[in-house]
Amino acid sequence: MTQTTPNFSISLALTIIFVLALLAGFTMRLWLSTRQIRHVAKFRTSVPTAFSKNIALSAHQKAADYTIAKMCFGLVELAVGTAMVLCWTLLGGLSALNQGLISLLGFGIVQQAALLTVFVVIASLIDIPFTIYQTFVIEDRFGFNKVTLKLWLTDLIKSGLVSASIGVPLISSIVWMMGATGEWWWLWTWGVWMGFNLILMLVYPTWIAPLFNKFKPLENQELGLQVTALMQRCGFAAQGLFVMDGSKRSSHANAYFTGFGASKRVVFYDTLLSKLTTNEVKAVLAHELGHFKHKHIVKRMASLFVASLLGFALLGYLKTQVWFYTGLGVQPNLNAANDALALILFLLVLPMFGFFITPLAARLSRQNEFEADAYAVSHTNGADLASALLKMYEDNASTLTPDPFYARFHYSHPPASERLARISV
Repeated sequence: MTQTTPNFSISLALTIIFVLALLAGFTMRLWLSTRQIRHVAKFRTSVPTAFSKNIALSAHQKAADYTIAKMCFGLVELAVGTAMVLCWTLLGGLSALNQGLISLLGFGIVQQAALLTVFVVIASLIDIPFTIYQTFVIEDRFGFNKVTLKLWLTDLIKSGLVSASIGVPLISSIVWMMGATGEWWWLWTWGVWMGFNLILMLVYPTWIAPLFNKFKPLENQELGLQVTALMQRCGFAAQGLFVMDGSKRSSHANAYFTGFGASKRVVFYDTLLSKLTTNEVKAVLAHELGHFKHKHIVKRMASLFVASLLGFALLGYLKTQVWFYTGLGVQPNLNAANDALALILFLLVLPMFGFFITPLAARLSRQNEFEADAYAVSHTNGADLASALLKMYEDNASTLTPDPFYARFHYSHPPASERLARISV
């Protein structure tokens, strides 16, 4: 790293800002979550008037209980996640791990790649108990979980092998570029990172996704003809229509587009096809086509490109500053590279500050959903879209009575009442 004299005042200022941001984020998340829990519980006893003809009280109460259970569990995750950030930074966890690997491997790219890899592995191991509880306790309690322990372990092993085969070379390449491509390393690294994401979008549908699920061509010829006609009217071409065996893991229903360019394909969960009529499936698909028509996907990708470029540029500056490390409780290597340390610290701290722009991103996403709904209504029947959404809300146990503040801050999709009101206009 650049040999700069540690500035105690800047380092202390960063420590204070870091602690304040961590506490502010924790407090805000706690406040919003408790508001959501109280609000959902308050309106649990009766179905909102707008939904009383379509949603049974038992379904409404199940959605409320499911939402509350997830929110309470989320508070535990919040506490542990906040504690882990402190442990890695100001309490010396990352410094200890770095020094331990230096003692074992010495300085160099091997040690730095190992630091990133071990950090990711530890974080993944810490997350496993939460995933187990979410899957085998909460999802199981409400009748959504269909995955067996054997399948869950198989998925864990497969995902670990895929992550290792892709992640280790990528991590090693990024660390090498950070130290070998000069002052403008961040620009070259950003280019490689973006190229990797684009390639992943191409190969994921045909090479990675089939490792975890079976994808069969859509056998319902009537639905296939109507969906194809809809896509042609909308000027959309896909490689094929596929059905995914989502029911072997969960009873939640969904449909999505995946891939990029010539590899685009439409995927329906088998659970979705079993619950919706042909016209309702078409309406849901038309909604997804609306995202493409309004270029929401392209705009999000462009935003990701710009944000990641700015992030890499900022990291390019911070990694040469001693106060960046010491202010976050990490002792840098004064006579060796700190690329892996800088990257990990950046990834730990960035979400804390990014959290405060969450409402802006959520609002933009909700606006996109309204636009996609309007497109669907213009190309299919609005009543079919409304009935499909109601079925999906009910089947997925999505609460119909979210807290307004929580929804404005976190919801990427509009609350059911707002969404259906727009569709029925």
